[in-house]
Amino acid sequence: MTFLKFAIATAVTFACLGAQAQEAAIRKNLAERIPQMPKIEEVTKSAMPGLYELRMADSDIMYTDADGNFLIQGNLIDTKARKNLTEERINKLSAVDFDSLPSKDAFTIVRGNGKRKIAVFEDPNCGYCKRFEKDLQKVDNVTISLYLYPILSADSTDKARNIWCAKDKAKAWTDWMLRSQTPAQAAASCDAPALARNVEFGKKYRITGTPTLLFADGSRIPGAIPSEQVEEHLAKLKN
Repeated sequence: MTFLKFAIATAVTFACLGAQAQEAAIRKNLAERIPQMPKIEEVTKSAMPGLYELRMADSDIMYTDADGNFLIQGNLIDTKARKNLTEERINKLSAVDFDSLPSKDAFTIVRGNGKRKIAVFEDPNCGYCKRFEKDLQKVDNVTISLYLYPILSADSTDKARNIWCAKDKAKAWTDWMLRSQTPAQAAASCDAPALARNVEFGKKYRITGTPTLLFADGSRIPGAIPSEQVEEHLAKLKN
């Protein structure tokens, strides 16, 4: 080994040891000073010099200094790039593998050739969802996996159960969302554990509002976006 390679290897080793010591100090100090703090899963340097990112077990993000003397809970904004770094990081951590979605807990709506795919989490009592559904009718050649996500009220759960238990789930859904036709009361014998599983899935992957769209590349868009924006995102997936 040449002297230069030895020097580089030594520097890298000391840097790693220094980083480990830094992380250990942060963990130790915060654990001692804030016993009720959630478990820290990962400590990494943030984009801001001197600031460290703390990733918690539920993918929450906090920030601290090199010694754990200060704790920041909030968003880190890159003003030059005009990016919310915290939001981007959380979205990355909570990204959903489209192919691993629990398809058995959804029903599908197919339009045209159905080649393009999206998944949507919606609450039957969500006014924004109704507006979104009306505009989504303009999107053709798509397969929509619809996940009933009753999080707004107890009545949301009742309506979602009636839709899930309907003979034609897709029709019951569109009749309600587009034409305000109340779905028929589900039989008492109809069990709908998929609804509870959808809610748990949403909590795990931080789906906090409806509608929320998931695309084949794992990206998501919250809110009632116009059909033009849906088309733009689907077109990007071809490239």
